Amino acid sequence: MSSELTNLAIVKAFFEAVQAGAAQSEMATFYAEDVVQEEFPNAFLPAGARRGLKELQEAAARGRAAMASQTFEILNTVASGNTVVVESNWTGTLAVPISETTPAGSVMRARFAQVFEFADGKIVAQRNYDCFYPW
Repeated sequence: MSSELTNLAIVKAFFEAVQAGAAQSEMATFYAEDVVQEEFPNAFLPAGARRGLKELQEAAARGRAAMASQTFEILNTVASGNTVVVESNWTGTLAVPISETTPAGSVMRARFAQVFEFADGKIVAQRNYDCFYPW
C-alpha cells in the first residue's frame, strides 16, 4: 500500500475514533509526540489556537465532555506524499448548554477542512479550518 493510501486510512480511522468518543489513550496513538495542531479563527476561537500534544489532548477532553454525540460525513479527500486533506460535514449534539439560547440537546453543524501531515505513520501537523453554521 502506498504511503498516501496508508495515511488516508489512518485519517479515516482517526475520524471514526473521534466520532466514537474514543478515550484519550486511543486518540494519542494517532499523534507524534511533537505534533503541532493549529485551529484557525472560528466562532468558538476567534483568535484561533496553536497546540502541542498536551494541549490537544486537553482540548479533546473538553470537546468529549461537551458533546453527547458527533458525526462526520467525509465529502472529499486528497492524499499526496505525506499530506492528507479532508473536507467534511460535522454534526454535534451538545451534552451541556453553551449559552442561554443553546441548551444541552441542541444540534450544531459545521463544515471542516483539515490538513494532516505525517511522518512514520503518525500525525505531526494538523491544521483545522472550522466553519460553524449559526446556532
